[in-house]
Order: sequence, then C-alpha cells, then structure tokens
Amino acid sequence: MRTNLRRQERNRAAKAALRTTLKEIETSIANKDATAVQSSLASAVSVIGKTAKKGSIHKNKAARKESRLQRKVNQLVAGQKTQN
Repeated sequence: MRTNLRRQERNRAAKAALRTTLKEIETSIANKDATAVQSSLASAVSVIGKTAKKGSIHKNKAARKESRLQRKVNQLVAGQKTQN
C-alpha cells in the first residue's frame, strides 16, 4: 500500500508536469507565436517521452500526443511561411 502511494504521487506529479507543458505550448500555438512554439516543442516532446518511460502514461498515448503536437506545430509554421 505504501508503494502504491509513492507511485501514485510520482505519477500525479509527472502527469501534472505533462499537462502544464502541453498547456503552455497550446497557448503559444493559439497565439500563433512560431518561434516560441518551435523552441518549446523539444522540451514538450522530452517531457512526454519521460512520462511514458516512467510508466505514468502508455507509450502509445505518448506517441499520439507527440504526433498531434508536431502536426499542429507544422501547420502553424506552414501558415507562417505562406503569409510571408
């Protein structure tokens, strides 16, 4: 039971960090700030990977989140290039 509580705390902290990181990058995407998005993309992918590696989220969920995030960033960057 104590082990479960320790794991629960670790998982909760990892998921909270993941959600915070994703909200930050989603806000940057909504503001159409391409430079901020590209700089924070690497850290977001890193956080997603670490969370999956710890077992807090499933590896397929991590891959799905990374893919969707990358797709949004690519659309933003492509939109910026067409406007210039």
